[in-house]
Amino acid sequence: MMSFLRMFDRTGKVLRAGQQRHFSIVGSPSVSAYLMQQVSAAARKAKNVNRTLHGLHERKQATFSERNQLKYARRLVVKLGSAVITREDEHGLALGRLASIVEQVAEYHVEGRECIMVTSGAVAFGKQRLTQELIMSLSMRETLSPTDHTRQDAGTLVEPRAAAAVGQSGLMSLYDAMFAQYGIKIAQVLVTEPDFYNEETRKNLFSTLSELIHLNIVPIINTNDAVVPPMFIVDQEVSATGKKRGIRIKDNDSLAALLAAEIHADLLILMSDVDGIYNKPPWEDGARLMHTYTAGDKNLIKFGEKSKVGTGGMNSKVMAATWALDRGVSVVICNGMQDKAIKSILTGRKVGTFFTESTAEKATPVEQIAENARNGSRVLQNLTAAERAQAVNTLADLLISRQSQILEANAKDLDEAKKSGLAKPLLSRLSLTPSKLESLAKGLKQIAHDSHRNVGRVVKRTKLADGLELKQVTVPIGVLLVIFESRPDSLPQVAALAMASGNGLLLKGGKEAAHSNRALMELVKESLAATGASNAISLVSTREEISDLLSMDEHIDLIIPRGSSELVRSIQEKAQHIPVMGHAEGICHVYVDREADLDKALKIIRDSKCDYPAACNAMETLLIHEDLLQNSSFFTDVCNMLKREGVKINSGPKLNQMLTFGPPQAKSLKFEYGALECSIEVVKNLEEAIDHVHTYGSGHTDVIVTENPTSATYFQSNVDSACVFHNASSRFADGFRFGLGAEVGISTARIHARGPVGVEGLLTTKWILSGVDHTASEFTDGSRAWLHQSLPTDQ
Repeated sequence: MMSFLRMFDRTGKVLRAGQQRHFSIVGSPSVSAYLMQQVSAAARKAKNVNRTLHGLHERKQATFSERNQLKYARRLVVKLGSAVITREDEHGLALGRLASIVEQVAEYHVEGRECIMVTSGAVAFGKQRLTQELIMSLSMRETLSPTDHTRQDAGTLVEPRAAAAVGQSGLMSLYDAMFAQYGIKIAQVLVTEPDFYNEETRKNLFSTLSELIHLNIVPIINTNDAVVPPMFIVDQEVSATGKKRGIRIKDNDSLAALLAAEIHADLLILMSDVDGIYNKPPWEDGARLMHTYTAGDKNLIKFGEKSKVGTGGMNSKVMAATWALDRGVSVVICNGMQDKAIKSILTGRKVGTFFTESTAEKATPVEQIAENARNGSRVLQNLTAAERAQAVNTLADLLISRQSQILEANAKDLDEAKKSGLAKPLLSRLSLTPSKLESLAKGLKQIAHDSHRNVGRVVKRTKLADGLELKQVTVPIGVLLVIFESRPDSLPQVAALAMASGNGLLLKGGKEAAHSNRALMELVKESLAATGASNAISLVSTREEISDLLSMDEHIDLIIPRGSSELVRSIQEKAQHIPVMGHAEGICHVYVDREADLDKALKIIRDSKCDYPAACNAMETLLIHEDLLQNSSFFTDVCNMLKREGVKINSGPKLNQMLTFGPPQAKSLKFEYGALECSIEVVKNLEEAIDHVHTYGSGHTDVIVTENPTSATYFQSNVDSACVFHNASSRFADGFRFGLGAEVGISTARIHARGPVGVEGLLTTKWILSGVDHTASEFTDGSRAWLHQSLPTDQ
């Protein structure tokens, strides 16, 4: 009795190894009574689980309609195909792959989900082992008779039922050892088809599964191929009572589907050796992975051959998945060889094919949207400069004429953001006003005016030889992905830049600006309608995970993140195969030199910090020449001014040592506050100021305030930042203020664009060579001669 009582925690849940609590009931009736209550609760729970697992309810349960809902799945059935279990070279099990799958199942089991595994591989593994034994026994015969080639056919001599018996024991031993590493026990359950439609065996089966789940044991289920191998016949529903209940078990796909439906699983994951369901065999031209599948898609698929190592093909998997879906089980068919596939599925990643009854997930796939953007880019590129400019001008006019519609949508976003407790700096970024829209429209007009010589501009022209001319011309980069937070005004700015540069564009906005972004995107589509390139720019649904977009290197050529440093850093880390343009941090400095005009300095400091503290070009650290602390009241004046503006001041380590009663020391000088807060540090001279900027800055924007032109020139020449200013606020680091009309972002990179990025930064070049009948060999044998003569680019 004592050992049984120790198995339960206060929720009545069975405790795993290493978690058992030890109670003493001797002389403690209250504890004894408490434990008896827990036993009773646990018994009731077991009874409820058993009732839930036993038989189908008359009412069909609802399935998940979107991938991001899969994280709520509590009862999982994971089926592993033979190709996932065994090595490609047919020399045993794929231990590394299997260990990864076991680890994922174990983690979800430990966190409280109910996990059941259906495993293939026994026959395949057994065949491998028996074939090796058979080859060894045949080696003597082959030695005695060189003409006996029985060894070559050894694999075909192995009887499947014997292979299943041998393989099953080895497979389960391996599972047992792997799960034991996580303190989890497993149980083998071998079934045959009659076990599901014979009422007595069916009752026993689900009673066993109920007890195993209740005891926190992971059931591992397989067909008993040693007794009754799978039957290869047409699917039909069978039942001992004559009522439709299940599908014919002819492989482990149908077994997993039947099991998942009977136990009311939330999610069934069928792991195979392909990425999911394709519209035709993956090796054929035009094959396309279907990320979502509904019942209406069946006629769109052309099935190929079944697996080389397993018993089920893709047709079998689709039939099993749709059968389970029709009975309230969500299904994903995925590649079990993909790293962390189960985790990716349960976190909403677009992995494999998701079977759903909802039409919401059947919206245009983002891959198709990206392909449309590329095709739209080619349409834009072939327009005249005047036609591209007209589209931008139309968008600018719509921002004014549809102002009420835009502000109404923005008001909804602001109302929801306030209710959700969005921070004030983000609320400021989210807000749209008539003055903001007017400023946006002016910027777009400027983009349109300056866009007439962007695409197709000749950068370099060279006469290589007589009759052989080379030109370098500007062309769009291709398809851009711009990810932005909070600021809906980014959408028309970036859209206008894409139009002017002939680029396709995918926009991924923050959910806090969903209403505003949709309203603005309608205007973008309208402005593009006359060009025939409406699909060149699209707003990606919020259901699309950023991580999925970042893996689309076949469709996206450049990623531009706009938002917090956390967002930018995350994207830079995850986008391994697509270039990222932008900056992770905006740690901007203002250095006040000993020869500065102090009134000018106060004015510039105030604007740099207080005009828009959430902006990436706002001052974060103020550097002051040490002479100004000793010979003037400047330090006091600047502190008083900042305090009046509500700025919290932190001191650098050197300043902190000089002051008895001063501001608290900054935790770090390499920090972007993004709010009414900054650090102040003292430096000995101009050189030390430059060193400080290089040590703690982010290469964004840095300012010197001085009346000494030599010092200003030295600072601007030696500070290695994208923007370096003299006697001007750091807030001028902006595409509109630079005369670019707008910007897609500010880049601190040293390759391609740097600083505020306008249309020019969204262009690359290509080489166009025109000859008559020129061949390279003619320049080798001397019949033609190189000239390499530079020609005017405007001709």
